[in-house]
Amino acid sequence: MSATEHEFDIVLYGATGFSGRLTAEYLARTGTPARIALAGRSSERLLATRASLGATAQNWPVIVADAAQPSTLQAMANRTRVVLTTVGPYARSGLPLVAACAKAGTDYADLTGEMIFGRDCIDRYHKQAGDSGSRIVLSCGFDSVPSDLNVYQLYRRAVNDGTGELGDTTLLLRSFRQTGVSGGTLASYLGAMRAASSDPEVRRLVNDPYTLTTERSAEPELGAQPDFPWRRGRDIAPELSDFWVGGFPQGPYNSRIVRRSNALQGWPYGRRFRYAETMSLGKSIVAPAASLAVTGAVSTFVHLGNRYARMLPQRWVYRSKTGGGPSARQRNRGHYTMQTYTTTTTGARYLATFAQQCDSYQGTAVVLGECGLALAFDRDRLSQLRGVLTPAAAMGDALLTRLPAAGVSMGTTRLA
Repeated sequence: MSATEHEFDIVLYGATGFSGRLTAEYLARTGTPARIALAGRSSERLLATRASLGATAQNWPVIVADAAQPSTLQAMANRTRVVLTTVGPYARSGLPLVAACAKAGTDYADLTGEMIFGRDCIDRYHKQAGDSGSRIVLSCGFDSVPSDLNVYQLYRRAVNDGTGELGDTTLLLRSFRQTGVSGGTLASYLGAMRAASSDPEVRRLVNDPYTLTTERSAEPELGAQPDFPWRRGRDIAPELSDFWVGGFPQGPYNSRIVRRSNALQGWPYGRRFRYAETMSLGKSIVAPAASLAVTGAVSTFVHLGNRYARMLPQRWVYRSKTGGGPSARQRNRGHYTMQTYTTTTTGARYLATFAQQCDSYQGTAVVLGECGLALAFDRDRLSQLRGVLTPAAAMGDALLTRLPAAGVSMGTTRLA
């Protein structure tokens, strides 16, 4: 079926869940002329969600589809140019939809932060999606668009300036305000930890810096690339000499998405490109001890597995069965800023910034919505790549235009 024959431009699958509702609200607020449908397991809940979205969305059709019935997912994928999915944990429920989109030649974008799900998508569906013309784009939210687009910004700036390839590159979560964690986020995180703790082969993959590469033997051997480097700010950039940094919990996954972006595009960032992620712990006199303690604690927690993760106080978590999460007031009081520093092969130093004045859930809705619109309408600005892709490799140029127009603060600065 050609793009012009599709009934819909975008189907939002999981529209009644917490992240799905936020994404539906964002798409409705944009007033986009896109032909959008809402999909999920319950027509009653879908209709209730649609009724809450205002006049723009009242004619959006609803589609009943369920991962437990793959034929319903295939029928859904056949009707649309793009599927956006917020239904996780992806390792448990995501592969049937990837299979349907890869078969139909339908573009797909999700919010996964699950490393083994990503690996399974690549192993099972990269070639099929490439043959059918489908873009299966992983991690189109807080995981991992800020990480991926910051490096892509740096690469484009270095190319424009003629200052060589990227070398040591480090993301710093400079500021962050978040209230609460949704049940869906926790379920995905605990599922990934359970898999890593129970299977030696999974542990080996998780510890490989190139877990998500398409061809492992083609990747450069750069020595150790620790997921939780203990570093001082001045080790990243002179401008951070007074800061201390610690391990960033999402760094292990985000870093592998960024490395996959480099590989998919033919290593334009450089064959000596090294990448890590950290978070700021400030300048106080206790920051050095906090840096060591936080880095060690995060690393230990991530690698211990599900047994100890179950001990998290439940007051930190919203129940996923209710689709719960932070309130609108809490989301709008949140914010985050990510800064990525690099030094190129000619010694030029740059800083890229990605920031949103809302929490990561509200920010994810904006980013996922814009990814869907880019896949549906910016076809002439998308890369020619097909298969299981990353945000930067699939639509880097389109997002560099779309996201600032949607209120995301982005840009690069030459430091030296």
